[in-house]
Amino acid sequence: MYRHSYPRAALRRTTALVLAVVSCVEVQAAAPSDNRAIVSADVHHDVLPSLSAMVRSAKSGGDRGTSHAVKMPRPYTGVPSAAVVDRATQASPRVSLAAPTASAGLNFDGLGQGFPGFTVNSAPPDTNGAVGATQYFQIVNSSCAIFDKATGARLLGAAATNTIWAGFGGKCQTANDGDAAVKWDQAAQRWIVSQFAVTPNAAPFLECVAVSQTADATGAYYRYAFSYNNFPDYPKFSVWPDAYYFTFNQFNAAGTAFLGPLACAYDRAKMLIGAPATQQCFSLTTAFDSLLPADPDGNSPVPAGAPNYLMNIGPTALNMWKFHVDFTTPANTTFTGPTAIPVAAYTQLCSAKGSCIRQPGTNTRLDSLGDRLMFRLAYRQYPDGHEAMVATHSVSTGLRWYEVRSPASAPVMFQQGTYVPNSATRWLGSAGQDKLGNFAIGYSVSSTAIRPSLRYSLRAPADPLGTLGSETTIITGTGVQTGGLSRWGDYAAMVVDPVDDCTFWFTSEYLKTNGSFNWNTRIASFKIPACQ
Repeated sequence: MYRHSYPRAALRRTTALVLAVVSCVEVQAAAPSDNRAIVSADVHHDVLPSLSAMVRSAKSGGDRGTSHAVKMPRPYTGVPSAAVVDRATQASPRVSLAAPTASAGLNFDGLGQGFPGFTVNSAPPDTNGAVGATQYFQIVNSSCAIFDKATGARLLGAAATNTIWAGFGGKCQTANDGDAAVKWDQAAQRWIVSQFAVTPNAAPFLECVAVSQTADATGAYYRYAFSYNNFPDYPKFSVWPDAYYFTFNQFNAAGTAFLGPLACAYDRAKMLIGAPATQQCFSLTTAFDSLLPADPDGNSPVPAGAPNYLMNIGPTALNMWKFHVDFTTPANTTFTGPTAIPVAAYTQLCSAKGSCIRQPGTNTRLDSLGDRLMFRLAYRQYPDGHEAMVATHSVSTGLRWYEVRSPASAPVMFQQGTYVPNSATRWLGSAGQDKLGNFAIGYSVSSTAIRPSLRYSLRAPADPLGTLGSETTIITGTGVQTGGLSRWGDYAAMVVDPVDDCTFWFTSEYLKTNGSFNWNTRIASFKIPACQ
């Protein structure tokens, strides 16, 4: 199923199909037989002097997304559809007295129905957000807003995301297709914003990337476009010392064939100064899909020379790859793997049928996205030297999460759990780790008695392995999604504040009133008091 959003005028049902992912840079859809990276230059780059000035000039607002007409098949090889015993299940809602509590910070509405200057025209919101030195930057579908992270005050927006590429020319300027993301580059104190440009449905397809020139998200940006012959669906990216790592699920333009995942490294050093930049890409076979690149939490450093780690979920294991890029000598760039990391048996949420999540008072079922790891693959190196990566996905019994350690040498499953404190469905999770090793996992929850709401659970290092603490509610939804619109959220975002390296920030979707195309989003911060 094409992971972009439905416009209001084009609501349709889709059928979950099997397996798919993607492209390669302006060349062919597979890496050369000698497994060398495919190298290509940006197709255009320039400078935006001021985002705030451009927003004022454009007077942009509202969700002006243009959903692509092609609905891509769901890119997944499949998991066992028969029910299996989940031996990682945690059925108790309270772990132990060691489980942490959290002190609340901000909790306010982000972009959505009723936000000043904003109109919902497509669904789902594709909620994403990042926190920097003084600001919180949220992107939902094809619009963005920037907030003061101390007060929650709105600093900019709502603005159409492609306002960032106003005057850039080509699809980046004219299309506003969504699947956008934003990151904070802690080492450089910069913002990175991306959005694909796929309208009209013909090559070249573009990934549009902007790198702020300062720590002010409302200021100047260096802007780039990278080109692909195949449809680069479901883009995800991470910040790593040597590159910005992007992954895609690639299809042919007609959406009739999945071509395998694509993993690319963009030249971070060049993009930080606005110089011409290249990308180096590897295409995988259709045996895999939906890779996530490792993304560091907080201000924890990444070991010098460490490759980026990429991961996806299969029926019986997490698959991990290592991507080391050399922009000076591309022949030295390597992409190795996968290494299979066995996981406890599970049954995919909705059993590959896509939409099964119940809501009270309606027959409309919500989409589970239970076929893939959810954004992000949160990485951290701790002071004692150990490296850990945390990821989540949804299974039939609850929210499955993992902590993988020692990725540089021999990756091992340090702990895993399936959180099932009661019979409600938990899905669309996102995880992070603070500097003391506390975890926070935010997610959506719904049932025949609970309107879709947002909650999070925590764990401390002293808690029993494989367990989470009791739930905390961020916002209780007061509406349900109706009208046959099954798409929900697509993803959420849990990140760690880079200043104190303790405060968690989470954003995702909920509803205030019953209906379709009337979603809201929430932005909340909290931290564990022991983390100072």
